[in-house]
Amino acid sequence: MTQAIIGIACDIKMIGLQPFHAAGDKYVAAAVGGSGGLPVLIPALGDPVLLQGLLDHLDGVILPGSHSNIQPHHYGTETSRHGTIHDPARDATTLPLVSMLLQSGIPLLGICRGFQEINVALGGALFQHVHEQPGFLDHREPDDDDLDVQYAPAHRVHFPEDGLLRQWLGQTSAKVNSLHGQGIKHLADGLVPEAVADDGLIEAFSVRGATRFAFAVQWHPEWKYADSPLSRAIFQAFAEACRARKEMR
Repeated sequence: MTQAIIGIACDIKMIGLQPFHAAGDKYVAAAVGGSGGLPVLIPALGDPVLLQGLLDHLDGVILPGSHSNIQPHHYGTETSRHGTIHDPARDATTLPLVSMLLQSGIPLLGICRGFQEINVALGGALFQHVHEQPGFLDHREPDDDDLDVQYAPAHRVHFPEDGLLRQWLGQTSAKVNSLHGQGIKHLADGLVPEAVADDGLIEAFSVRGATRFAFAVQWHPEWKYADSPLSRAIFQAFAEACRARKEMR
């Protein structure tokens, strides 16, 4: 097999009365087309022993976005408002998985919820409602059924002078989509900001000292990734790290 094997973390989704382990097609498509990998789904079992056995066969992992939010007790804050969607099984899987991946040197790409999971797993905290914080924009998507409207570029993010995105893209900033209600309140120690919105919200970071690619974004680069130079740059860098991992495995 020549393709790198890329794990994609699953949610627990209710279909009718039954729970299913599920990952969005757009993440699978980006793992294949954007990173040239062979995707496999990581079930939300919350069992570190099973996870470790699986990691031995993976060349990279994507922590994708989701409609659910991390349970706030994981970052030491108040309970969520009534109606907030949670996925305890995903929390129990992905939060310990972050440290396992970093320790194993397996390339890690976090997207939206995955971005927040890495921050929380490493000791950071979140705003549960960014748009209610003084001075911050409303980062939620438009209330529209048209996905192209929801995923349209919404605001600009700026790349630090010595950051990875500036290195990969050769630009100082770019416009990104925005479909999140939560965001970074406190950045975990060891995380380095890689993109910041006009309102100061951190929208991308890397893991300082990681032995391989460990990077996350708050926006959705998987959406029509082939049409975006920024998205292509992110998935290409991830792909190169996954291929290097495969060659060593």
